[in-house]
Amino acid sequence: MNYRLLSNIDTPEDLRKLPETDLRRVSDEVRECLVDTITRVGGHFGAGLGTVELTVALHYVFNTPHDKIVIDTGHQAYPHKILTGRRTTLDTIRQKGGLSGFLKRTESIFDDFGAGHATTSISAALGMAAARDQLKEDYKVVAVIGDGAMTGGLAYEAMNNCGVLKSDIIVVLNDNNMSIAPNVWAMSNYFSEIFASPAGRRLREKILGMTERMDSLGDRIRSVAHRLEGGMKAVITPGMLFETLGFRYFGPVNGHNVNNLVTMLQGIREMKGPILLHVITQKGKGYGPAERDKQFLHAIGKVDKITGKALSTPPPAVAPPPTYQKIFGEAMVEIMSTNPKVVGITAAMPDGTGLDIVQKRFPDKVYDVGIAEGHGVTFAAGLATQGVIPVVAIYSSFLQRAFDHMAHDVALQHLHVVFALDRSGLVGADGPTHHGVLDLAYLRIIQGMVVMAPKDEQELRNMMYTAVYSYTAGPVAIRYPRGSGVGTPIGPMQSIEIGKSETMRTGKDVAIVAIGKMVSHAMKAAELLLAQGIDCEVVNARFVKPLDHSMIDDLALRIGRIITVEDGQIQGGFGSAVAEHLAQHHVGSVDFKIHGIPDIYVDHGTQEELHADLQLDAPGIAEVVKEFLTKSMKLPVTSY
Repeated sequence: MNYRLLSNIDTPEDLRKLPETDLRRVSDEVRECLVDTITRVGGHFGAGLGTVELTVALHYVFNTPHDKIVIDTGHQAYPHKILTGRRTTLDTIRQKGGLSGFLKRTESIFDDFGAGHATTSISAALGMAAARDQLKEDYKVVAVIGDGAMTGGLAYEAMNNCGVLKSDIIVVLNDNNMSIAPNVWAMSNYFSEIFASPAGRRLREKILGMTERMDSLGDRIRSVAHRLEGGMKAVITPGMLFETLGFRYFGPVNGHNVNNLVTMLQGIREMKGPILLHVITQKGKGYGPAERDKQFLHAIGKVDKITGKALSTPPPAVAPPPTYQKIFGEAMVEIMSTNPKVVGITAAMPDGTGLDIVQKRFPDKVYDVGIAEGHGVTFAAGLATQGVIPVVAIYSSFLQRAFDHMAHDVALQHLHVVFALDRSGLVGADGPTHHGVLDLAYLRIIQGMVVMAPKDEQELRNMMYTAVYSYTAGPVAIRYPRGSGVGTPIGPMQSIEIGKSETMRTGKDVAIVAIGKMVSHAMKAAELLLAQGIDCEVVNARFVKPLDHSMIDDLALRIGRIITVEDGQIQGGFGSAVAEHLAQHHVGSVDFKIHGIPDIYVDHGTQEELHADLQLDAPGIAEVVKEFLTKSMKLPVTSY
């Protein structure tokens, strides 16, 4: 699509050639481009709409890429991509071979630091500032952090260090009272109480609406309105916190007046030491449906541009199975209905994990700790010391941040904490920052941790029941994938014997031992192989720890050819656990192969595309098995 000004902006240098009076039009066109493109192809949406003017102002004032801008996280960086040479390829975002949904250093010289998780920007920016000082170089460093990311302790550790080092660094706090779900942190509430009392909110909204396009006159009107709030605001301003941490605090300022932002940034650009600019923005700004439903339009698929409603598609002939997230949430409701000791914990993702289902039924039994995974785990440990049974539902890749808390605070003390790891395996469009491919490895090395993975919906329910009731001697982890189940009928929850596998089909030529989602793929692969004369035994391992050693021993002695299949990293994962047992007990007596994800970072794409690329779909597994058998000296040539 052609835009009068934006179509001629391929780099921020082009932007800086324009007169400042054109910046409002540029901002409107950036927002229009974002709406035109993302409603058509899908992607993160609301956060970018809220940072349009801020992004335009930053690239106008600072000499990027010489000056460094670190954005935390990529949710709010789509306008940055538009202004840095990626406007014409924005329609490939989050698609295989296309743009990443987050910042990525290998994608653009303007992406100074990549991140898919929150709270990293100030630490990274301070490191860049320290490197600049060490190397006697001259450039500016800016960190842009959302108020939702301020729930993470890393942000405060970084700010404290900024005050100690006194490096020249600018932190822009983008305050929109939202991360993905509404923020639940004390600081956000603090800001909101100051600026959004019932009567005051109505007045401010009217003032903002009337004056935000009145340039300097509008700013003067708002300034008078702020002064009318009296001395109490001066006493409780959030700037006091940042000043205590060693920052010079400026704000809050309207984040949608691009000319005022330019003036403010020009004023603080040459100041020395740590500077914090507090910017108030509106998530979904300028697009009515996103303003009205900020949470739903955080990330979207293809929607109608006018209404914001998902585009209608022909209904499938058969309704898709429920998602694992829904199965988990409903299982939690069933368990909590009869066990008052069970509570849920999430790190700013109640909707994504399925705990929103529980919140509606038991609002006082779900704790949202914000984007603070480490705190959430140690908080759970404290609950467990007093006989409460916490179920910690956190995305697999996000839980990596809390590894030491799991090991030191939970497992070392043998506390009964249940970990529900959503988004395990290859998650799809969010890419390598969100793929949950390390969990089998990092969980199994924690002493005393029981690690399970269900093959289907009912088994997830059974594992939840088992984790709460059948194993109370220490922590239990259940990892399960993103998306729909396999269509298994749902029945009453039952306990599973700890460490006991399940044989899905018997065979004589080779044993495929699979874990989690890979079990259904292995079963389909076995069907393909049987048509080619290869008889496979398929085992649902269920447990990565403790392993079913008797099952492995039986396969080693009876068949002598074993291949493990997992949608996790090969190094240290499920197959490695089986290999350790074989090495100790069956050296030289069995042919063995580990099939999983090699030592690479897997890029973004659909789950189906990524599974096919890595030969983790049924045809791929079948090919890997055939190649394995070809190399096996134990299989007669006539068998394949």
